Amino acid sequence: MHRFGIINFIFTEDWDPVKEIFGAAAPLYGTLITTVLSLLFAIPVALGIAIFLSEVSPHFLKTPVGIAIEMLAAIPSIIYGMWGLFTLAPIMADYIEPAIQKTLGQIPLIGKLFEGEPQGIDLFTASVVLSIMIIPFIASIARDSLNLTPNIMKESAYALGATKWDVVKDVMIPYAKLGIYGGIVLALGRALGETMAVAFVLGNNHQITTSLFDAAATITVTLANEFTEADTDVYLSSLFYLALILFVMSFIILAVAKFFLLRAERGYSR
Repeated sequence: MHRFGIINFIFTEDWDPVKEIFGAAAPLYGTLITTVLSLLFAIPVALGIAIFLSEVSPHFLKTPVGIAIEMLAAIPSIIYGMWGLFTLAPIMADYIEPAIQKTLGQIPLIGKLFEGEPQGIDLFTASVVLSIMIIPFIASIARDSLNLTPNIMKESAYALGATKWDVVKDVMIPYAKLGIYGGIVLALGRALGETMAVAFVLGNNHQITTSLFDAAATITVTLANEFTEADTDVYLSSLFYLALILFVMSFIILAVAKFFLLRAERGYSR
């Protein structure tokens, strides 16, 4: 901290152990992008699963599908990483990412997000793997929250002529919104601190890129990959500095999320 300062370290992209120049900008960027993208991918899918299990699914499917979704949370992260590297990454490189380039990649401005040669080891694949990991947390809590909606409220809505979608949208989701927020906050905390699953499919390239098809780095991946290679005091201290930044960032983000959750709870109680 004495050598690089706070502002300079956070906004410096260079990471050169040979010249002993270190900056946290690239790992911070990768951490934020993978976390945000994984939430964008996971939240709609998880809410769809929760709504299906609580209101749409036949009774004989609710238990096996629910158990299957919850078991995703029990799979070790390193297994997700190996699956992402050996199974998902080739599929992304050969089929999904070229298809995205041919469609969304042709749109002005948006196409900048999908430039480059599809390799499957990039921000996009890492975000997909991370989203699969956090889906069970959101889906399970959202399902339990939706199931707490009193039957009298749903029956009253049906009596007034509401469709099943109207009941879900206007009765169940507003009633269960605090539980859904809580699940999202829990998933956010998991996404921020995930290491091994992301390490396999991200590439650990210290750069800030506009393309989601480029390799990048996160704070946790940098710590996991480089901690044993830190052969100088400055190098080792820089990694500890990254860990401190991740702790502070996680604390701030979760504190802000908790603030909005409490604010919503007060509004809901009124």
